[in-house]
Amino acid sequence: MSRYRGPRFKKIRHLGSLPGLTSKRPTVKSELRNQSRSSKKSQYHIRLEEKQKLRFHYAKGSTGQVLLQLLEMRLGNMLFRLGMTATIPQARQLINHRHVLVNDHIVDIPSYRCKPQDIITAKNEQKS
Repeated sequence: MSRYRGPRFKKIRHLGSLPGLTSKRPTVKSELRNQSRSSKKSQYHIRLEEKQKLRFHYAKGSTGQVLLQLLEMRLGNMLFRLGMTATIPQARQLINHRHVLVNDHIVDIPSYRCKPQDIITAKNEQKS
């Protein structure tokens, strides 16, 4: 997955704001002249634009594969896949209640992106 090397601002103008490409913002559509696109966008066109936004934001590669990889690497999903919890909502609750350590540090964000070498453990706390 290499980075996009083409004309960035053309893509931003076409697809809207893409924070992954650049910090520049496109001009408002009403300010553009000689543009006569008043026809309604089809569902296919809307989905295609959203897929392209994801592609340019997260780099090249099969969009479905990249999206699935990002979702599978989330901490909440990892706890569920490891068998530490029965459901993903249960995993999210454990994480929010600060019962999970990643590399010996408390993590309370269920969307935390794990890396392959991360060590995930449960907090061993004794209450009196």
